[in-house]
Amino acid sequence: MTKAAAKLEDLRALVAEGLVAKASLEEEEQALATLRAKVQATQKQIADSDNMIAEITAEAELAKKRAASPVKLVAKQYGATQNYKGSSTATMLRYNGLSGWSLANLGNVEAFFTGKFGHALPTSAVGQSATHNRLGYDHRNAVDVALHPDSSEGQALISYLQAQGIPFLAFRGAIPGVATGPHIHIGSPSHRLA
Repeated sequence: MTKAAAKLEDLRALVAEGLVAKASLEEEEQALATLRAKVQATQKQIADSDNMIAEITAEAELAKKRAASPVKLVAKQYGATQNYKGSSTATMLRYNGLSGWSLANLGNVEAFFTGKFGHALPTSAVGQSATHNRLGYDHRNAVDVALHPDSSEGQALISYLQAQGIPFLAFRGAIPGVATGPHIHIGSPSHRLA
């Protein structure tokens, strides 16, 4: 890009002396502007990649810490049945479910919630979203519900999901690279996109 800028300055001098047409200068100025835009786009891609690497590294370190620390089950806090199959940490509760899940089953969950609380299920993502794309997760067959799992509505939803054998993850807070904040993820865990 430095060579292109130097060439442009030389061309300006030639235009000023009347040795080169002004149209040639304008073409070179446009070419330099295009080159600068490409450099800026590349720098942004590098910065985005650096951020992604930092998030993945933080996620890997968090996973190592979790693997090294004992996991305690707190399913009883959520009215678990004897068939509870899942795990929990201070930030996340996972229930593997006893039955399959697809977005076609969402209507049943919404009907339960509306019948119990008199308002719509507060979904924040149904299927794939821009956030899931950015995090690199396949969320096509899952639903995120904007409820804190410890709230009365969150606990009622979790109890319903367990009673129906529907798999879920409940997040009490943000986990870098995994969850942006408290919510209940209905469906099997999202896998990383290839």
